[in-house]
Amino acid sequence: MALSDTVRDREIAVEQEHLDRVYRRLEEKLHEAEFILDDAAKRVQVGTPGALAERDALVFRAGVHLNRLNSEFEDFLFGRVDLLEGKDGQRGADGAFTSVEPAEGAVGENGDAAIAETLHIGRLGVLDADYAPLVIDWRAPAAAPFYRATPKEPGRVVRRRVIRSRGRKVLGVEDDLLRPELTVTLGEDGLPVVGDGALMAALGRARSHTMRDIVASIQAEQDLVIRAPAGGVTEVTGGPGTGKTAVALHRAAYLLYQDRRRYAGGILVVSPTPLLVAYTEGVLPSLGEEGQVAVRAVGSLVDGAEADTYDEPAVARIKGSLRMVKVLRSAARGALEVQRGREIPSSLKVQAFGRTLRLDAEELTRIRQSVLSGTAPVNLLRPRARRLLLDALWARTGRAGRITDPELAQEERQGFDEDVSTETAFLDFLEAWWPPLTPRQVLASMSDERRLGRWSRRVLNGHEARRVARSLRRLDAEGRGALSAHDVALLDELHQALGLAPRPKAREVNPLDHLTGLDEVTTFADRNARRRADYQDRERERSEYAHVIVDEAQDLTPMQWRMIGRRGAHATWTIVGDPAQSSWTDPQEAGRARDEALGSRPRRRFTLTTNYRNPAEIAEVASRVLALAAPGTPSPAAVRSTGVHPRFAAGDGRPLGRAVRAETERLLEEVDGTVGVVVAMERRAEAGRWLEGLGERAVALGSLEAKGLEYDATVVVSPDEIGAESPAGLRVLYVALTRATQRLTVLSAPRDEPDADAVPALLRRRSRQEG
Repeated sequence: MALSDTVRDREIAVEQEHLDRVYRRLEEKLHEAEFILDDAAKRVQVGTPGALAERDALVFRAGVHLNRLNSEFEDFLFGRVDLLEGKDGQRGADGAFTSVEPAEGAVGENGDAAIAETLHIGRLGVLDADYAPLVIDWRAPAAAPFYRATPKEPGRVVRRRVIRSRGRKVLGVEDDLLRPELTVTLGEDGLPVVGDGALMAALGRARSHTMRDIVASIQAEQDLVIRAPAGGVTEVTGGPGTGKTAVALHRAAYLLYQDRRRYAGGILVVSPTPLLVAYTEGVLPSLGEEGQVAVRAVGSLVDGAEADTYDEPAVARIKGSLRMVKVLRSAARGALEVQRGREIPSSLKVQAFGRTLRLDAEELTRIRQSVLSGTAPVNLLRPRARRLLLDALWARTGRAGRITDPELAQEERQGFDEDVSTETAFLDFLEAWWPPLTPRQVLASMSDERRLGRWSRRVLNGHEARRVARSLRRLDAEGRGALSAHDVALLDELHQALGLAPRPKAREVNPLDHLTGLDEVTTFADRNARRRADYQDRERERSEYAHVIVDEAQDLTPMQWRMIGRRGAHATWTIVGDPAQSSWTDPQEAGRARDEALGSRPRRRFTLTTNYRNPAEIAEVASRVLALAAPGTPSPAAVRSTGVHPRFAAGDGRPLGRAVRAETERLLEEVDGTVGVVVAMERRAEAGRWLEGLGERAVALGSLEAKGLEYDATVVVSPDEIGAESPAGLRVLYVALTRATQRLTVLSAPRDEPDADAVPALLRRRSRQEG
């Protein structure tokens, strides 16, 4: 079957047709608002004061409507629900039926049912010319089932669809099937289902009662997590394919809708990689200003920083360790002495009382050490440094104690401070001697091996300090350059160690102020646009949230836990992960940092036990590595068997790249969807070149990028190379082997020592140990 004929593409086309219709209607409404506004504005002469007020009110209302249309015009359609017939036929103000529960007889005795109503959910309600709903405002009561329906209590909802779009183009759809046991029709056809919902539909329609029981258990254990109490910490563990991410995201939507006032402070969703962020954004779209959901990669949590490179495993282990806290605090103080294109002055000279006052290098050193003896952030210590400099200069005058009258003495000292502290020489000295530091500047200063060795003495050994310093040479003096996700966590720690240097704000002067006495002259649209821009700025700068969701939590380093913990200092939490998939080498240290971030909040724990992603044949191969990576850890139970066993292949004398490309082409013929090629991290760029020209369905990714993702087919290249790239390599390999929903190929290189059946030695070890 050609890709253009797949169910997914046909459903994308269906949603695109509806979106096109919505935009045509929006354009009509936009023209209407513009006409009203223009017509009202033309009424310059009116007969009475009442008519003048009426005109201004009309202009105001038209402006509000026009601005709202313009503000919400892009990327506002994100959901759809397909509903059974309701108990009553009452319609709300938006034209949608208000019934929550299905009508008696909506489901036949044989499980047959028909979709009675379809609602699209978006940021703004849109009615067609006949006042039928094209889009339901996400805040409207009729939109509640999109957020509140769960597999255990679906109400009228049969299918819930997330629509991912950019501008006017639908990019993808993803379905949840909340009633997989039903045989449902939409119009004259069956109900098509895309994504995990399609699998649940197939399971639910299975003739076996055992399979139906499994579906019910999946729904029940997931529903328990979604509806768990909001307070404290909800921890969810489960192996690959158990739906941890989807459950956590639906929990966020459920909590936000249940208690919007509480969570208007924002929900932060943290994913380990940008690839998983893209997937997550498709599952849980933004819910608008009143309930902002921020989806961030762990390397994007610091404003103005974006991770775009990777550290070697040995360097990552150092940067992620809690030992870096001491190193960074020392660097924040030591960076004051670092030359950054300016000369650090060794003496201070000012004029006062007709003489020159001087502080030499020894006195300046004593003052600096005195200021830095505290624990306050370095930039916030600058006022104290200024005060101690003035104290030392005042002592040089010899005038202390000469005036016996306390008030006169105080006046003379105040006059001295004002005169000296406004001198150009003093201001220039202070700027050079105690400059405001940025986290990026300090991080860049750590690229000097000798300097970092001095700052990290008794914390890092010489070899570790050199590794870290050399990894930071990619930054210039101001800290501009490629950052890793570990660097971003260091920047956040440095932000705490430095603090924000106080900067006076310059007032914007309106030239009309001098002429009319008015503070500003703006239109309503100007003010509303400014308000919206200010809100967006606040969202970018937000540092704390009301609820924090951490996905793939087992991969976070201790330093990353500290970074996330600051953003959830007063939050409730949902944490999902699987220790058996951890790529971090010291789980105990990470656990201590996690406990510090979570504090004494009460915790509740859930375990998801059913793997509905991988067929049993693929799960069995992955379990061989699990037995080596995490002995004693049970594998999640796979719910289905396809009869298609994983394929083992070797290069057969061909270059590895040619073998990978040939296998990828074969799989592209066998599956309609995507093929993921997973390689060791150092081969990422190389693997991308192997797949050039194969189209968007073939994706090359490093082993650490595969976490949380899934593909119709997966090629795992050289298991031994992946397993040996770090101390956590076997757990990383386990992740790579569990990404496929249909087909898995394990392609061996010579170092894998494949046997006559092309099975690599690493995947034969379990049977040898058991024998």
